[in-house]
Amino acid sequence: MDTGKTYLLIGGSHGIGLALVQKLTAQGHQVIVLSRTPGVLQDLPNVTHHTFDVLHDNFPTEVLPADLHGLVYLPGTINLRGFASIKPEQFREELEINCIGAIRCIQASLKALKQGSVGSIVLFSTVAVGVGMPFHSSIAAAKGAVEGLTRALAAELAPVIRVNCIAPSLTDTPLAEKLLNTLEKREASAQRHPLKRVGTSEEIAALAAFLLSEDAAWMTGQVLHADGGMSAIKS
Repeated sequence: MDTGKTYLLIGGSHGIGLALVQKLTAQGHQVIVLSRTPGVLQDLPNVTHHTFDVLHDNFPTEVLPADLHGLVYLPGTINLRGFASIKPEQFREELEINCIGAIRCIQASLKALKQGSVGSIVLFSTVAVGVGMPFHSSIAAAKGAVEGLTRALAAELAPVIRVNCIAPSLTDTPLAEKLLNTLEKREASAQRHPLKRVGTSEEIAALAAFLLSEDAAWMTGQVLHADGGMSAIKS
């Protein structure tokens, strides 16, 4: 197992990000987290937190080490609305959070990533890009851009940096709380998936940790569907 590496997580205080921080530090890695709030990160070993709002703050390049082995961009949104009611500026905001923010962070970190052995970037999409879903137009448009960015960067940055993307379905995280805050909602969501349950933060974090690791050294340009079978199976 490769140990002693340094990873940068943009948004790692809650949900999938926190689960990934815990997994990486348990494997002996150092983790730098840039997020709006520290949450419990300040109590964890081998973690450095810096306050950062991807929409409003300049990227703090001074916190980067000389050698950075991987970057994970986790900020996202779940705003489900009818297409006719979404204003253009709301589409722009979704794009800013999900895609433009990732671009800014990657550009700022490229030099440090290129100094590592073989760097790895992990981005996040959604099952709604590949499976048409009502009320998902703004998030599907923004995450569709992320999937295109993944493949373009994988081509441009190879062989020095690998770039992959995870496209989950609804996962039990604070971001999804409004959609899972009753037993009825949770059961309805579970039944929409062939595996008949909602995914967990730990499951998605395990996939992200794999993509960062040397075990995935021959993978780049991939969009991996961790979605309970929703994108591939009709239940």
